Amino acid sequence: MSNPIGDPGHGHSPAAWTAVVIMLLAITVGTVAFFLEMAWLVWVSAAFVLVGAVVGWAMAKAGYGVNGPKYAPKAH
Repeated sequence: MSNPIGDPGHGHSPAAWTAVVIMLLAITVGTVAFFLEMAWLVWVSAAFVLVGAVVGWAMAKAGYGVNGPKYAPKAH
């Protein structure tokens, strides 16, 4: 399938990658903590998922988002 309006460019920026990596690590730790019945660590991991979203938003506002001045797109 082709996209008639072109590539929207979402998800290919330092802001997006940083947010996803933080959230992925938090979910991984939270899953292991849930399995080991460590409720406090599950809640800390849930907080880090929110931290990942805030970090991604802040980096995008700082210019590291898809259309930010500090972002240099790479050819695919």
